[in-house]
Amino acid sequence: MSAPYRIKGNTGEWEVILGLEVHAQVSSKSKLFSGAPNDFGSEPNENVSLIDAGMPGMLPVINGYCVEQAVRTGLGLKAQINLRSVFDRKNYFYPDLPQGYQISQFLDPIVGKGTLCIDMPDGSTRDIGITRLHLEQDAGKSLHEHSPKHTFIDLNRAGIALMEIVSEPDMRSPEEAGLYVKKLRSIVRYLGTCDGDMEKGSMRCDVNVSVRKPGAPLGTRCEIKNVNSVRFMIKAIEFEAQRQVEILENGGKIDQETRLFDSSTGETRTMRSKEDAHDYRYFPDPDLLPLEFSQEFVNKIKATLPELPDDKKQRYINDLGLSPYDASVLVADQLTTQYFETIAAKHNAKLASNWITVGLFGRLNKAGLEIDASPISTDALSGLLALIEDNTISGKIANVVFDKMFETGKSAVQIVDEEGLKQVTDTGAIEKVIDEVIAANPDKVAEYRSGKDKLFAFFVGQVMKASGGKANPGMVNELLKKKLA
Repeated sequence: MSAPYRIKGNTGEWEVILGLEVHAQVSSKSKLFSGAPNDFGSEPNENVSLIDAGMPGMLPVINGYCVEQAVRTGLGLKAQINLRSVFDRKNYFYPDLPQGYQISQFLDPIVGKGTLCIDMPDGSTRDIGITRLHLEQDAGKSLHEHSPKHTFIDLNRAGIALMEIVSEPDMRSPEEAGLYVKKLRSIVRYLGTCDGDMEKGSMRCDVNVSVRKPGAPLGTRCEIKNVNSVRFMIKAIEFEAQRQVEILENGGKIDQETRLFDSSTGETRTMRSKEDAHDYRYFPDPDLLPLEFSQEFVNKIKATLPELPDDKKQRYINDLGLSPYDASVLVADQLTTQYFETIAAKHNAKLASNWITVGLFGRLNKAGLEIDASPISTDALSGLLALIEDNTISGKIANVVFDKMFETGKSAVQIVDEEGLKQVTDTGAIEKVIDEVIAANPDKVAEYRSGKDKLFAFFVGQVMKASGGKANPGMVNELLKKKLA
């Protein structure tokens, strides 16, 4: 396990306590309580029904598909599915929610306690508790950029179905919080319940941060609202934790409040005092009956679940012989998994894993590309691996070929043929190069034969250099040993 994350202050070390509330937009064609579409990028107020606009006498009707998606997500989080749940009114002034309250769930959510396992960089894992998952409707959006004096309201988001996934305060570092969000995003994408696109607002986080001396009672928390990227979340936590430590060490106290993160300054700032549950005056929504369904309904959904990241990772380790780290990298994203499995079906899994996690990812990161925009298709990489496996090219030459494939889009076979890069496997040709290297380095030969075994690597390097990297490395090693003996 890696060393615990601590903030060093004048009075010693401080521990950071983190809990997350992640709002994940349900992948559905219509909103939670109306038939209005929830298409991203529509013109302002284009996707607004009379219910979303809060017109008098309009009654909400639950979207059954959204219920299924919430249950599906709960099952993916290994959580308790509550066969009876209740929708409540959360009374709070939302300037962009016309009905004047939010329909949410409080005491009786649709999903109870669960667990999410995060993969740490050192190969260990940590279980983070899930407190609950409940369904609620999103608010609209206030726009301030159109006028210095007026606020404009876009209600396209009003009423869109959200799953609020609340964690236990089990995370102890910004890194763990980042890994938690990435893992949660991976799971909902596998399940197809949320697209996880933080740039579009499909997934956003409220981060609860507090600090304490290690082992002391929990401190007062501050909530950082609506953080929409993992990178910003990590920066917000680092700043906020340091801010709280400085206040406490100077004799101050932490006010329980809601704060905003300013990405331009890297700082958090006060938004409003933090409310507790009783401040929202929750009560069961009189327009909606309790939501009830059978265990059979849950079982049918469970039977349709795909193989999820943790199970897939274990299969890669047990059946394909991959390392825990490589397996966790390959299962983190569904597109990566599909890419890998397409190639591993035809080639050695470890070879495929190495070329994807090191070769391909390194080049994609440098180019700022995702795997679905890779210039090298699965067929193209498969063609390269075939040339490595049948000894047509060496691993060193394969890297040169791979770079040219990435730049030009040409196949490995085409590049090897055009540039004469086929591996030399002719014994006579390799022996000739070895003889030339030995003849050119009599002093080194004498030193090697007198016991300096480490010089063997020097001879291998000289032979490979003289052959332009084309000599088969295995044959070079074997023949060199005989010649030098």
